[in-house]
Amino acid sequence: MALELQPGDEVIVPAFTYVATAEVIALLRLTPVMVDVDPHTFNLTADILEAAITPKTKAVVPVHLFGQSCDMEAIMQVANKHGIWVVEDNAQAIGADYILADGSVQKTGTLGHIGCTSFYPSKNLGAYGDGGALYTNDDELGPKCAMMANHGQVKRYYHDAIGVNSRLDAMQAAILEIKLRHLDQYAAARQKAAAYYDEHLGSVSALQVPVRQANSSHVFHQYTLLVKNGKRDDLAVHLKAEGVPSMIYYPVPLYKQNAYKALIPADFQDLPVTEALCESVISLPMHTELDEAALAFICQAVKKFFA
Repeated sequence: MALELQPGDEVIVPAFTYVATAEVIALLRLTPVMVDVDPHTFNLTADILEAAITPKTKAVVPVHLFGQSCDMEAIMQVANKHGIWVVEDNAQAIGADYILADGSVQKTGTLGHIGCTSFYPSKNLGAYGDGGALYTNDDELGPKCAMMANHGQVKRYYHDAIGVNSRLDAMQAAILEIKLRHLDQYAAARQKAAAYYDEHLGSVSALQVPVRQANSSHVFHQYTLLVKNGKRDDLAVHLKAEGVPSMIYYPVPLYKQNAYKALIPADFQDLPVTEALCESVISLPMHTELDEAALAFICQAVKKFFA
């Protein structure tokens, strides 16, 4: 709304993501253009972005999936070249670092024109209930976003635009203000758990552990394995029987969701990487309270399946 995009404008979005990424695009009667992702990082790349740009493209939503940044420097170069907005979906990567070519470091969500995050309780920075935030370094976009989120008003009862009620509840804000001070500590706990998984599951030939990019830290909203032998669903059944919870993010590409079929062009071709990931990824338990005993139990259950 703050970017003043118009119905029919195209917004590029990865097809391998949670539905919320495309939902707001469709709600604003914009056109979501769904594209494939990198098979190793599961993220949008600059090359994929550039190949999808048309004269109708007005914005792109890179998703920092599972806790690791897209290659934002390259994406921003393409976006600036074509004059399109960049709205980072940072819901899973808040607190992650991105290292630019000059060696400087920026947080994910601060590299595009607007960053957005979720404070859903299971997120790396979770509130007691629902919530979220936008952030920007643009002195014009910032007040505009705030106005749109507050019924289109700057001064109470004086409305300059049609907005929405999207203010963060004061209780949630108070909780988040405290928890934000511990965000790096939370990330370190998740990284420690991920390192344990890597050490004990990295040698299983049928698995690909999460790939680490040199230009991004990984804050592990999820620890997601790629199962190479086609037995992902069997592994999920086995883990449940062993008392280990797991989750599949995401079992169906966005373009195959019933809600979005009417928005997909007739000549749309299935995206091979997205299709393969939907059939082969599985996420193991990941949170800040995992101790070594729990991690050992989980890893033993996984290895038992492949023994």
